[in-house]
Amino acid sequence: MGDTDPEDAHWMDRALTLARLAGTEGEVPVGAVVVQDGVMLGEGWNRSIGLCDPTAHAEVQALRLAAQSVGNYRLPGATLYSTLEPCPMCAGAMLHARIKRLVFATCDPRSGAVVSQFALLQSATLNHRVIWNTGILQTECAEVLHSFFRQRRRITA
Repeated sequence: MGDTDPEDAHWMDRALTLARLAGTEGEVPVGAVVVQDGVMLGEGWNRSIGLCDPTAHAEVQALRLAAQSVGNYRLPGATLYSTLEPCPMCAGAMLHARIKRLVFATCDPRSGAVVSQFALLQSATLNHRVIWNTGILQTECAEVLHSFFRQRRRITA
């Protein structure tokens, strides 16, 4: 859903770099970037384990930095790029921030809140909608996740 912006691959590549960083830190490898008018406002990667913070998902980290950079918790007109379909918490944060657009690389069949398990961003009961697009660098982002979990299964086996 939504239109593909010519800069989507560039920003998703940055999110993928951050996802790889998360993986090297032992975190689930997800990265996110918030962009408006071609300018990165904030970026983040999963840091829940390292920060002992269940809300320290990549998307929330990126939203926090973006809001701080503009001095407003609302980010109308901004696009959030994420390597994985956001969970309900992250989708809710995007709605509260009034993110205009979401681009995510690959679906999360277990807890995705955009299309896989829930459709929070398009809920008729809410007063804001987020347009979204998926599939940008899907293969690369999915492989980083699969690789991470294959490695974890080897370690715990």
